Amino acid sequence: MDMAKTQLNVRVDEDTARAARERAMARGVSVNRYIEELVKQDAGELGHTFVEAAADFMKQYETVFAEEFGAEREGRR
Repeated sequence: MDMAKTQLNVRVDEDTARAARERAMARGVSVNRYIEELVKQDAGELGHTFVEAAADFMKQYETVFAEEFGAEREGRR
């Protein structure tokens, strides 16, 4: 299923615009597609980094959480 497209206007300097056009052309995609893929990649990397950090945190403090909240959780069931 395709998501609806929204127009987004941005202003960049001419060097950035030229680089975007050149890189998009080298990849055989439109500038719109190139920018969209960059944003999705960046968002995915940030999301992945956050999830990894959260998992590491939970693993590191798993026993603390279990000691602090384990009995309460069992009592509520």
